[in-house]
Amino acid sequence: MKRYFALLFAAVIAHAASAQTPPKAPNPVKIFGKVDKSELELKNCEFEKDANAMVLFEKGDLYYDNNFNIIMEYHERIKVFNDNGKDVANIKINYYGGNRLESISDIQAQTYNLNGDKIDVTKIDRKQIYNQTIDKARNQYTFSLPNVKAGSVIEFKYRRTINSVTYIPAWNFQQRIPVAYSELITAIPDFLVFRAPMHITQQFAKNVNTTESKSVGSGQEAFMYTDVKDDRALANVHSLPDEPYMTSESDNLQNIHFVLVSYRPVGGLQKDFQNSWEKIGKLLMDDEDFGGQLKRKLNNEEPIIAKAKSLKTNDEKIAYVFGEVKNAMKWDGVDRWYTNDGTRAAWDKKSGNSTEINLILYHLLTASGVKAYPMVVSTRDNGKVNPVYPFIYQFNRGVVYIPIDSTNHYVLDAANKYNNYRETPFYLLNSSGLYLDKEHDKYELEFLETPSPVRRAIFVNANISADGRMDGSAIIRNQSYDRNDVVKAYKTAGEKKYIEQLSDHDNNLKISSLKMDDIDIDSLPLTQNVQFKLDLTGSDGNYIMFKPTMFTSLQNNPFIKEDRFTDIDFGYRNAIFLNGNYKMPTGYKADALPKNISMVMPDKSIAFTRIIEEHEGTISIAYRIEFKKTIYFKEDYPEMHEFYKKLQEMMNEQIVLKKS
Repeated sequence: MKRYFALLFAAVIAHAASAQTPPKAPNPVKIFGKVDKSELELKNCEFEKDANAMVLFEKGDLYYDNNFNIIMEYHERIKVFNDNGKDVANIKINYYGGNRLESISDIQAQTYNLNGDKIDVTKIDRKQIYNQTIDKARNQYTFSLPNVKAGSVIEFKYRRTINSVTYIPAWNFQQRIPVAYSELITAIPDFLVFRAPMHITQQFAKNVNTTESKSVGSGQEAFMYTDVKDDRALANVHSLPDEPYMTSESDNLQNIHFVLVSYRPVGGLQKDFQNSWEKIGKLLMDDEDFGGQLKRKLNNEEPIIAKAKSLKTNDEKIAYVFGEVKNAMKWDGVDRWYTNDGTRAAWDKKSGNSTEINLILYHLLTASGVKAYPMVVSTRDNGKVNPVYPFIYQFNRGVVYIPIDSTNHYVLDAANKYNNYRETPFYLLNSSGLYLDKEHDKYELEFLETPSPVRRAIFVNANISADGRMDGSAIIRNQSYDRNDVVKAYKTAGEKKYIEQLSDHDNNLKISSLKMDDIDIDSLPLTQNVQFKLDLTGSDGNYIMFKPTMFTSLQNNPFIKEDRFTDIDFGYRNAIFLNGNYKMPTGYKADALPKNISMVMPDKSIAFTRIIEEHEGTISIAYRIEFKKTIYFKEDYPEMHEFYKKLQEMMNEQIVLKKS
């Protein structure tokens, strides 16, 4: 199998660190095996008190050997504060070993515990270090540190060899637990000029640049060059939390990448190292585990192709073939941009990785006369594609790209049972895909988005009785991604559990009937017809109180926390409309109605409107909230936090009825 590690070409430095002189900081990195008693006596993380564990330090020392292979010496030490932090002792080292690009060696690991005034050391048994083959390209070393308990310190180190002149892995200064100190030292020959795009949100604790003259070879083949040495470190780095509407770790971790921007041929290094998306596309189409699978005949494919060809329009053909593949194939949960067993084997066993399923889809569509193209993409969990960073392992899934006209296209992924062929899957939005047109020698990135807002409409009609009960019906119309989420929740959880979700687990709200219209026709909106009864708690013989915002899911605020560490990505624009009519009981009148109001974000990207009126014994309400953009940077979070705080207050304001 061919594996092409695309080279770094150009980059944009985002969220760069301050240009001010960094503060002086002591270097806490120590020799392997030399643990201080103070580290074992440490009770908590000073800058993140509730952490279960913390990285005391990690250090990477990257340099080139005399054969111009890249060497990374890695060393990490971790403190375990309590039993909930013991999972940090389960170590996984991923590397690209299937194509021999990388190898891992010299693994050492041990645990330290305080026994009175004595430090006990427990070394790992090398037989407990396992090297697993994940697939054709990826390998993983796994091991668990022994004798780990609350209060332990663990450390490990290893040597990583990269058989490449230009592939330098990214370095993450941040982790899922707090990091007291993270340092990366790079020594790169001056004939290879890398730019270092960074996602750094705090000032460097160390940022030092030096040079050192080097010579390689002997006699006429000898040549001189200069190592450019950069020593960068961050201190007191907060852990990366799970936050509502965040994307992947790689999108949000404080890190540094390395992008080759130029080179100067010296000695025997007379190779063009620079790359482009066009080169990546061509290599993909020539790869036996991607392009080599596109035209492979499948067993018993003839009836599907014949049926598709008999249909009149392209949309009919696409819908039919998409449905056949989606229903026939089962995704094995693996995402790679390449096939593992191949399309024929996957088709025969009716199971495969995401790319195998979608290359089967591509083959059947093109055989049926549909003009389609293969495309590689990155899912939301994998991270957004950096368009100035031509590197194949940014992608983790193959899909099918079908242009409709000059402005519209379909992106098809049959690995997910709940996808609609007309809509780009939610988990691909706001990133880029590389589509491959070998016939016209065209290989371009396409930004994947949904410009039209997704609408949800809720209509409620209810009667309120004098004993503080509400009896009513609701019609909920769900479109697009909103529809997909509802169908998936309903079919996977079952009706009983879905009704609990729909009622927001409110024991006072009883749904007696639920009917789903057009649940199996994904080209139509889903209509939920609901019959319900609601006990209006807090009511007495003189007053009845109720919130008219049931079924909106907007009563709960996802942005409660004061601080935000990651960007917000809603995925798509959203619009929610709520209309309701509530018949008051005889002898009651409105005593307090929430005020009619309009509220917008400072940048006008979110707008909320509420209108409430009383007329002839009926309270009529109209709520409307529209999201006009999808991505908000964490730097703008205070505005989002304040807006949602006010929005929640308004959504939870009650209508008060008083007995005349």
